[in-house]
Amino acid sequence: MTSSDLWSEDEAQRYDAEESAMAAPEVLGPAVDFLAGLAGDGPVLEFAIGTGRVAIPLAERGLAVSGIEFSPPMAAQLRRKSADLPVVIGDMATTRVPGEFALVYVVWNSIGNLRLQDEQVECFRNAARHLAPGGRFVVELWVPEIRRLPPGQTAVPFVVSAEHTGFDTFDLVTQQGTSHHYRRSLDGSVRYGYSNFRFIWPAECDLMARLAGLELEDRFADFRRAPFTADSESHVSVWRKPLVR
Repeated sequence: MTSSDLWSEDEAQRYDAEESAMAAPEVLGPAVDFLAGLAGDGPVLEFAIGTGRVAIPLAERGLAVSGIEFSPPMAAQLRRKSADLPVVIGDMATTRVPGEFALVYVVWNSIGNLRLQDEQVECFRNAARHLAPGGRFVVELWVPEIRRLPPGQTAVPFVVSAEHTGFDTFDLVTQQGTSHHYRRSLDGSVRYGYSNFRFIWPAECDLMARLAGLELEDRFADFRRAPFTADSESHVSVWRKPLVR
């Protein structure tokens, strides 16, 4: 068991509808192209596979995709869409899947679900254990928006619309955060939900990768390979397991 929040049955059933923007072709297409290009013909493993937003399109391209998912209800939603895609229930810091993989990846900030630094370090080590020599570990992660915090403020909004208002609150000492969501239903009622995370800086990720024996190969601002700069709000980082240890 890890410190991650555990998605409930109700949350899993609503997930695809509430996060439909992440499955839009202009968002999902570049991610799948990027990951498929790195995987080549080799097998692929996704940490925090969820309902299969990325894994199913990769499998449809002929890749052998496996997954690890902490929430049984989320995995059940995936199996309703793709019964043949193998998923192991467990956490991404310690759970093992048989075999070696050309690519291991965790997308859309999910590594932050591990709320302890030690667990995040073990996630990198777990990725390295699963990789074949020369294989790659890819992390898609936001850059914390702490620069937008004036002195004394702890919250930053990330979406404000008639249907959805969301903001993050930060503890700058512990690197703990919470995403707060207020969603308006068709009947006018408002539902509140939240998720907890630990934010990580790109340089901290590089140190975790080094502890796992991985070497930084590339870093981009997004899956379209835009250059990563001081103003980038996210990064897609690629670490490689050396061919010879």
